[in-house]
Amino acid sequence: MAFGIKRHEIKEWKRRIDRGEIAFLTHYWLDDRFPGSKTVTKVGCCDLEKLASWGKKHGLKKEWIHHRIDGYSHFDLIGDRQKEILIKEGLQEHIWENKTVSLEK
Repeated sequence: MAFGIKRHEIKEWKRRIDRGEIAFLTHYWLDDRFPGSKTVTKVGCCDLEKLASWGKKHGLKKEWIHHRIDGYSHFDLIGDRQKEILIKEGLQEHIWENKTVSLEK
């Protein structure tokens, strides 16, 4: 389940992807398969070869790209690997390890 993300953040992520950039989007995310993780970073690009090359630089396999029909294919980064890659990319603002969120309205 994804939450804690604003519409304008998604639109900006998609704009960057459409321009052929490597685009990053981090949001809160809960999945029982990954009990220790509370965020995911989606790293996308419309140029799949560029995305695969970027991933290879970080030890990610081309097969791990989540291929989307809508054109917003991406890698999902979670856990320690997420943090490691975000630091290497100079994107510390995407690391939310100390933030908490309430699901109550």
